[in-house]
Amino acid sequence: MELIVDLLEEPLLLLFVILFFGSWLGQTKIKGLSLGSAGVLLVAMTFGHFGYQVSPIVQNFGLSLFIVAVGLQAGPRFFRMMRSSGIIFGVTALLVVLVASITTVIVSKFFHLSEALSIGLMTGALTSTPGLAAALQATNDPLASVGYGIAYPFGVLAVVLFVQLLPRALKVDLIKDLKQTNNPARNEESPEVTTIEVTNPSINKQTLKELKFQKNNSVVISRVIRNNRNIIALSDTVILKGDKLVTVGMRSDLDNFCQFAGKEVPTNLINADHIKLRKVVVDSDEIIGKNINDLRLRRNFGVTVTRIERSGFEYNQNAKIRLERGDVLTIVSSEDRLNEVEKLFTRKTLAVTNVDIFSISIILLIGILFGMVPIPLPGLGTITLGVAGGPLFVALIIGHFGKIGPIQARYFQPSNQVIRDFGLVLFLAGAGTTAGQGLVDVVQSEGLRLVFGGTLITIVPIVVGFFIARKLFKLSIVHSLGALCGGMTSTPGLGSVNQLVDTEDPAIAYAAAYPFALIFVAIASQLLIFFL
Repeated sequence: MELIVDLLEEPLLLLFVILFFGSWLGQTKIKGLSLGSAGVLLVAMTFGHFGYQVSPIVQNFGLSLFIVAVGLQAGPRFFRMMRSSGIIFGVTALLVVLVASITTVIVSKFFHLSEALSIGLMTGALTSTPGLAAALQATNDPLASVGYGIAYPFGVLAVVLFVQLLPRALKVDLIKDLKQTNNPARNEESPEVTTIEVTNPSINKQTLKELKFQKNNSVVISRVIRNNRNIIALSDTVILKGDKLVTVGMRSDLDNFCQFAGKEVPTNLINADHIKLRKVVVDSDEIIGKNINDLRLRRNFGVTVTRIERSGFEYNQNAKIRLERGDVLTIVSSEDRLNEVEKLFTRKTLAVTNVDIFSISIILLIGILFGMVPIPLPGLGTITLGVAGGPLFVALIIGHFGKIGPIQARYFQPSNQVIRDFGLVLFLAGAGTTAGQGLVDVVQSEGLRLVFGGTLITIVPIVVGFFIARKLFKLSIVHSLGALCGGMTSTPGLGSVNQLVDTEDPAIAYAAAYPFALIFVAIASQLLIFFL
């Protein structure tokens, strides 16, 4: 036993023992649920209770890496959402955090909880590790980690149960409700699908290339239905009078083309010719930066691109738009051709990552310096963004542009994930050992007040957030639950919503709300100290 104690006095050995047992605990699933990274926090708190301590330098280093990775990942989506109708999801996230903050103030006053404990409970209820980081920076009190550790498990479980039980209680057809309600994920550039029967004799026996209509508007013909046959629409496809053209484009352009070519008829995509539609994700380094014209997909592969989805929003196909990693293209062709094109867009196996240590260092340096600048708040005093807020703000801006001068900010997703996960566990190991030193005393003195307070801070934002999304913004249940999971930063909750419906809409709402929630929780964690 003395040997083990002596070995744990070695800082590096202690750190990796905590990471080993913490990651093992976090991966353990009970009925499909797991603690994830919170397992490291709980193990670290246990070691902290017995007097072991991870260096604060390790904690702050991990925090900086984690926050920068989050900012670089959220940056491109965050600012685009602010310029589109997706801001509704961001406002929903803001209101969820605002309700959680108000509830935290009420719970703190009613149960006479300390500032650090109260803010920690809120970040745990919202399952927000960046919020915990901001709370520790603002309060300089390890009790924030105690509150986080107590509220976190229920925060995860409550959202999962809510999204699973609510649709059953309401007895609503989710797909039907989705089609009948407001869809902020669509915008004026979102394409529509219609079928036009050719009645104009002047275009009889002309090829699609000879029509030349695509140079002046957004209309794309994806297939030609002739009698009972489905024909892939290529440049040399001949159009005959009576053909039904399945077209995609903006409504105004579709109406103009319909007046020119013929009349609109009901769309029926069921066919016996194995013409299929598929969505492919742009992930290949050889494809990024090229446009659809450069790829010559129709000429070389016999496929048609009908629309492009970027950051959760659909746009009409534009042959000149430069493709970015993560773009989703809707393509139409036969299955063997679709398989061939999908390989074109798939990333090749990488021997190395593309993490640029030089760029990461500059981002961290600028972010930490910016976090030290005092920001005056009229009537409240001043705050600093600290090691958490400063790098997050700088990473968001640089992540939005992708590259500023010599700074590279677009990394392969696995690379960014490694930075984020490694930084997160280092931070939690340090925060947990510090919090664990007073864990038992706090639980003994506060007892059920902590548990009940954390429960209230979790449940009230869930209920109010769903009501706001559903009644105020008139969102569908699917979009409301997706936005709620984003506002509560609950990835397990999103997984539960995805099991309810076979559609990407919950993920779109989640992705739109999540970056806003990350930032708002971090800001609220620092501002709450003035009200508690």
